[in-house]
Amino acid sequence: MPHKIITIAQQKGGAGKTTIAAHLAVAFSQQGKRVAVIDIDPQGSLTQWHKIREKKFGEGFTGLQFSAISGWRLPNEIDRIRSNIDVVIIDSPPHTQAETKTAIRVADFVIIPAQPSPTDLWATVETVKIVTEERIPHRILMNRAVLNSKLLKDIEKQFSSVMDAKIGNRISFASSMLEGRTVTETAPSSPASDEIKSILKEISAMLFPEEKKVVVRQVEEVMG
Repeated sequence: MPHKIITIAQQKGGAGKTTIAAHLAVAFSQQGKRVAVIDIDPQGSLTQWHKIREKKFGEGFTGLQFSAISGWRLPNEIDRIRSNIDVVIIDSPPHTQAETKTAIRVADFVIIPAQPSPTDLWATVETVKIVTEERIPHRILMNRAVLNSKLLKDIEKQFSSVMDAKIGNRISFASSMLEGRTVTETAPSSPASDEIKSILKEISAMLFPEEKKVVVRQVEEVMG
């Protein structure tokens, strides 16, 4: 299976990039995929989360290959790890357009987190513009959303590439991160975990369509 690179990008800070990067990385790992996580955000929030994870599970036992580097080193880092990895998750910085563009250019797919607010809406427009100019497939992921609210629906109408799956405004995401874990580990049967699984399913259908074909063939063989 060829590796896939997913960049989490958003010009506005505080949209939830790091939380989404960590949760997707762990969820892919739980599926049995070899996952690399690259933190190019100078703030280093994802790096801090992984350090806590290492203390909990032990160095080399986090289920992830992790690196924290400057954005200009990203292409070389991907070349270094590509032969042993199925999925690469990149957490990019806000505001730094040059490094964000680098992370977008190397990606097979870009996830743009956005909260249902006017400021996120305006920032998302700019991020979508960058991704579109680079001709990289992308989806907007609504985060901390009050599901079925009028505001959410109004913002969704502004874009043609919003994911069906969404993340609700749940404290369990933050509390799991404080433990160096994610909700699919701390509360695997919770609504928050179900949201992450729905996101994973939607992304996987776009990036790994061959896996669905394999499942269909297996079912057909069983059914005779």
